Amino acid sequence: MIVMNMVTPPPDIAAISALQSKLVSALRPILPEHALLWEPEDTIPYECDGLAAYRRMPLAVALPETEAQVTQILKICFDMNIPVVPRGSGTGLSGGAMPISQGLVLSLAKLKKILSIDPFTRTAVVQPGVRNLAISEAVGHLGLYYAPDPSSQIACSIGGNVNENSGGVHCLKYGLTLHNVLRVRGVLMNGEIVEFGSLAPDSPGLDLLAIMMGSEGMLAVVTEVTVKLVAKPKLARVIMASFDDIEKGGNAVAAIIAAGIIPAGLEMMDKATTRAVEEFVHAGYDLDAAAILLCESDGTPEEVAEEIERMTKVLEEAGASGIQISQNESERLKFWSGRKNAFPAAGRLAPDYYCMDGTIPRRHIATLLKRIQGMETKYGLGCLNVFHAGDGNMHPLILFNGSDQEEWHRAEEFGTEILEACVELGGTITGEHGVGIEKINSMCVQFGEGERESFWGVKSAFDPGHLLNPDKAIPTLSRCAEYGRMRISGGKLPHPELERF
Repeated sequence: MIVMNMVTPPPDIAAISALQSKLVSALRPILPEHALLWEPEDTIPYECDGLAAYRRMPLAVALPETEAQVTQILKICFDMNIPVVPRGSGTGLSGGAMPISQGLVLSLAKLKKILSIDPFTRTAVVQPGVRNLAISEAVGHLGLYYAPDPSSQIACSIGGNVNENSGGVHCLKYGLTLHNVLRVRGVLMNGEIVEFGSLAPDSPGLDLLAIMMGSEGMLAVVTEVTVKLVAKPKLARVIMASFDDIEKGGNAVAAIIAAGIIPAGLEMMDKATTRAVEEFVHAGYDLDAAAILLCESDGTPEEVAEEIERMTKVLEEAGASGIQISQNESERLKFWSGRKNAFPAAGRLAPDYYCMDGTIPRRHIATLLKRIQGMETKYGLGCLNVFHAGDGNMHPLILFNGSDQEEWHRAEEFGTEILEACVELGGTITGEHGVGIEKINSMCVQFGEGERESFWGVKSAFDPGHLLNPDKAIPTLSRCAEYGRMRISGGKLPHPELERF
């Protein structure tokens, strides 16, 4: 992201204080004392999400405990024209839950009940504050689990998963949140309760459930989610394949899919990543390999045996320099432990890291990795590469020192160049982390003016006043002009009436 050098007028402290007092006074009658925060020492934990480089203090933080309270809060803010930023567990990595300075943070953390479990229809109805992993823990005794498993699954909430359409290491076979949610109940900015989807295979009218997935809290506040549950496989085994060349590893990913095999998980790590995680979790990785692939198969013992044999053959033909197959569940979890802990392992190597999230066609994995190697030299910064290789979702981790402003700007430019390379290679600027504030400038590269206007049309249909999580995800025309990513035709700058800063 390139930070725009815009002159911002100094805040009117007296006006902000008066607005805060008015908002707190309006919310006090509907919330318990412990569920309404406005003093700086209480609201500072909410100044950012997982993208800690960007911080802003809200007017107040509301922590409702019921849907009725959510509805009342939104009605009050709607009447007062106060922006609202919905927040889950705060594990998001794109700044989607960063507050608006003259707005309210609406935390759904206290709505954390599992309302019902139906083993016959294999569904569960949960509130948005329920942790991702808690769903699987609650239904494990029934031989069921919830498939999407982001790396933050021990902490991230299902409401946040809906807002970001999160995936995880098993999304290749079992899909993203979009493919594992049947129904979403929420509240519009004006307090109206709405429902999307149904328990049936289809529902009458437009399919608005898909619009809610990945909407980043800009359309409605999620208050209830009905998720699909799947049967636990009888057996799961994982192949750990080593490659002495990045390109061979990338080509192996494409070869597995081309062979008609859809593994339960297909993840890749480069040499720098495997060295970092091996020191952290001691997973038994090959430290001499240029790349490591983790290929998991699950199902009946017979299905797993056949698929492991087929994948092994493909990997050998693709030039794997070493192959290990997990012999028991403990060893399988050990192989996965490094991949699951890649982010905290990166935190041991530098004061800060910038986690990117872009998606490319599988055939271009090696191309992008080689480009990133060149960018490391260009920007003078290290980068670890770990990603969902099966669906081309890349997670480069740029290492830098955030206390050095110049180095932080280089890290931003490094990340921006990676995202623009993803678009150039036929991919997208995000896979599962969302756009938030982190990638909003890159939206000007990915989409044209007409497409962005269509996005604003959807936003306006749900939230005409643009009060729900404003200034996120969809760039304005002025922002794209400032960012310099508008197409110039015939030497004429489009929209010359827009101010350039």
